[in-house]
Amino acid sequence: MAQLSCKKLAFSYDGETVLRGVNFSIEAGSYLCIVGENGSGKSTLMRGILGLKEPSEGSITFGDGLKQTEIGYLPQQTRIQRDFPASVYEVVMSGRLNSMGRRLFYNKEDRAAAEENMERLGIENLRDRCYMELSGGQQQRVLLARAMCATKKLLLLDEPVTGLDPKASNEMYNLIKLINLCDGTGVIMISHDIHEAVRYATHILHLGHEQLFFGTTAEYRQSDLARRFVGGGRA
Repeated sequence: MAQLSCKKLAFSYDGETVLRGVNFSIEAGSYLCIVGENGSGKSTLMRGILGLKEPSEGSITFGDGLKQTEIGYLPQQTRIQRDFPASVYEVVMSGRLNSMGRRLFYNKEDRAAAEENMERLGIENLRDRCYMELSGGQQQRVLLARAMCATKKLLLLDEPVTGLDPKASNEMYNLIKLINLCDGTGVIMISHDIHEAVRYATHILHLGHEQLFFGTTAEYRQSDLARRFVGGGRA
């Protein structure tokens, strides 16, 4: 059974349909990039997968033992979130909240997961630093470590390189791909950068208020959409 399957999905706001005709499935360990112009329905679909927005039509089902509460999520940051007055360790540990159930305190396993993910992302030396004092690239690594603490099965990443300089962006893309390859963690990432999407992803979902394309990256490279948005020479 597919790790995630969406069938005949549609979403509406105030009675107006903003996204329709979404049909796709991904297997465990896939790397799906959701692309499309601003307002095409990318964030709406991600909110649906997270259970934050009910579809007006269709269904979202999870397989491979995945529960909706086990999805690791890295959202786009707001100004308020960038100025969050907590330590790096506290932010990373908060990724364990959904797995605590009725427990009131973190346990040894929670602390070990936080330490492991900080070390893997090279931020263990920042553990006592205030999150709001970090650079944009460092903050994104902290948020990625937080998302990794929530799951080993599926990460949802909403524009994870927005606002980063080219060096930090490239480092973030490489980290995400390593997590995907080494851990077998599935990745669903929203991106405006179609060139980077076809470089890293195994599958592409292209939206434009409806599903314009879903398939492997190799298939996307040969599509008319890729020729329009990426260009034949760069795809």
